[in-house]
Amino acid sequence: MKPAILELKSVTKRFRGLVATDDVSLRVEPGTITSLIGPNGAGKSTIFNLVTGYLPPSAGEILFHGEQIDGQSTVAIARRGIARAFQIAKPFPEITVHDNVRIGALFGRDGPRDVAAVTEAALETAGLADFADRPAGDLTVGYLRRLELARAIAARPVLLLADEPCAGLNPAETEEICDILRRVRDRGTTVFLVEHDMEAVMRISDRIIVLDAGAKIAEGTPDEISADPKVIAAYLGTPE
Repeated sequence: MKPAILELKSVTKRFRGLVATDDVSLRVEPGTITSLIGPNGAGKSTIFNLVTGYLPPSAGEILFHGEQIDGQSTVAIARRGIARAFQIAKPFPEITVHDNVRIGALFGRDGPRDVAAVTEAALETAGLADFADRPAGDLTVGYLRRLELARAIAARPVLLLADEPCAGLNPAETEEICDILRRVRDRGTTVFLVEHDMEAVMRISDRIIVLDAGAKIAEGTPDEISADPKVIAAYLGTPE
């Protein structure tokens, strides 16, 4: 088995009496789009918060390229090459789309960079080149989601965490977001995706990991997951 880019080993997160993630172990393989799915409250956002350093685990280990990162700051983790695109975009509305993305290019993964070239590449990848000179506050919800992805892409991650980028979008907008994530993967960045749009997840994912009530209940290809009785029960409930 080739080394995982991201690995969680028996990770638990407790908030006093509440167990948000319960002994979760998972792997994200390099060069893939791996989706993390589950009902509301399953622990998906907690996993993203743990990986990016917003929360420390109560138990277990988080490894990036085989090196332990749990307990490190969000800045240190970003400098290693992990970036997150949030579900709710919060751009600087008064400045241009270009300058919003340029801010992402100024930070992120350590190492030399051509800020102008990185910014232009991120705009192109996200399909925003024609909107570069517009104020970010003028964008529609669908294009704000693209901007959120572009800022994360500009940080030059080797692992991009995309948190519900399709939420609330129409089918055409959703397919455009899927195309962006495919381009990101095809250009060498691994994608770890949380998404509730199951049609999009099934189309775009190489692997799917399923959480329910904080525990991992299934993992596999889209075809395997769609036929798994435990997954069907978690989403639809059993007759009982």
